[in-house]
Amino acid sequence: MDQAANLRKLTETGTGLKLVQPQDAVKKTKIIAVASGKGGVGKSTVSVNLAISIAKTGLKVLIFDGDLGLANVNVLLGIIPKYNLYHVVKGHKSLKDIVISTPEGVDIIAGASGYSQLANLNETQRNNLIKGFAELDRYDVMIIDTGAGISANVIGLVMPADEVIVVTTPEPTSITDSYGLIKSIVSQSKDKNLKIIVNRVRSAIEGKKVADRVIDISGQFLEVQVENLGFIFQDEEVEKSIREQKPFIIGAPRSKAAACLTRVTHTLLQTEGGYDDEEGLTGFFKKFFSFVDFKEKEMEEKMEEDN
Repeated sequence: MDQAANLRKLTETGTGLKLVQPQDAVKKTKIIAVASGKGGVGKSTVSVNLAISIAKTGLKVLIFDGDLGLANVNVLLGIIPKYNLYHVVKGHKSLKDIVISTPEGVDIIAGASGYSQLANLNETQRNNLIKGFAELDRYDVMIIDTGAGISANVIGLVMPADEVIVVTTPEPTSITDSYGLIKSIVSQSKDKNLKIIVNRVRSAIEGKKVADRVIDISGQFLEVQVENLGFIFQDEEVEKSIREQKPFIIGAPRSKAAACLTRVTHTLLQTEGGYDDEEGLTGFFKKFFSFVDFKEKEMEEKMEEDN
């Protein structure tokens, strides 16, 4: 039986997975940030399909679209939201009012195209957002689909997360930019739980080769461990799913890409723990805003020094 057939068998038989938590631990939301060094690598597609794959194991999953300037999560799901994050930060709606439950089994918070940076919110708007998360029911997992690149908005969403998944492709520019993203994260903290997914590979050998390259240079030059979470095959079903606005994990469950994603899900859910702040998701966003404020102050001080 070839590798693709083995992967399909894994998908068909189901995963039987559950989120691993330490014994006697208080249930906490596991926050996973999905990021990429450059755009166009399929990060949002991975985020959405991964969230659905996790939800299929019986866990309650929320997708937060953190790419506010180019919000794609609702588009990939074929949803036109009546309200989005804009209405929350302006105080017109509570966060729970804009949460959308989807037929695919995940809830989403759509991004607000009017705000390209969460970091730009004023104090009142920030408080509206933080208060909103305090009102949400507890989720098992929150997937944050960040923007591409290394802006303060992206790094700020990455830093408080339990795990960071860097999505790359075999393209040399994507590999280089992935390393740049990892370097930016490590410059803030060497303790981040970093993982990598290689998307659009033509073979398992290519997927392993690309992952090993990123892992090796990160270990050698940054002294940080990056875990290989797996790869996703180049698959026409993925392109079709994007056009039809129906995630491939649902529309083409026996595809090679879906089988790969099932294996990725299996590996991901073996990691223990969830967000450990006693304030839960509100604590996460308080840390986010603290980080972006610190970076803004740091930049102002540098500009003063240069002048």
